[in-house]
Amino acid sequence: MNNKIHTKADLPSKAQLLKSTIIGIAIAAVILITTVLPAEFGIDPTGIGKLIGLTKMGEIKTSLSTDAAAERSKKEANKDQLSTAMGTKVVVETEKTDPKSEANLSKDSMTFTLKPDEAIEIKLSMNKGEKVNFVWQSDNGRANFDTHGDSKILNINYHTYEKGSVAKDEGILEAAFDGSHGWFWRNRTSGVMNITLDVSGEYSDIRKIM
Repeated sequence: MNNKIHTKADLPSKAQLLKSTIIGIAIAAVILITTVLPAEFGIDPTGIGKLIGLTKMGEIKTSLSTDAAAERSKKEANKDQLSTAMGTKVVVETEKTDPKSEANLSKDSMTFTLKPDEAIEIKLSMNKGEKVNFVWQSDNGRANFDTHGDSKILNINYHTYEKGSVAKDEGILEAAFDGSHGWFWRNRTSGVMNITLDVSGEYSDIRKIM
């Protein structure tokens, strides 16, 4: 039986091992630069990857990876928004309409003529808290007026809201109590005066007192 005995001279020297290591590293570097970088990341410093089609493959992979990351970020953002929306109670307030109030809305327009020193009083039947929009106007200068109310049931003979002497007035009249509420006018000019009154709102009737 023949056994070959290796001598120390048969073993590779340190120089040979170093050379082999350097060659291996060089080959790996070449493969990395010409194949791996173009194919995986679209990086082609030598141009070889483009020639053999690896660069395009790498660009596609990189693009897909970027899109996937963007999609994940978008999903996370949507998830956070959904969580926030689900955790927040949204209350939408709608204006409630009182059918009774709508049923009680009235509207009237009238014009009356006053001779010099003549007067007239118009009253609305209103409950406490009810409101009417009003506008009145004289066609011949200032008219003396007194906006007031009274109530026989409550024994209120006179309650003033406003008085003065103007050619026009408008606003909202709110009843301070159940009763009659309205206006008194007197023509203190030397000529005939026409006064036009427009009212709309919560009152049951309108009537001429004098």
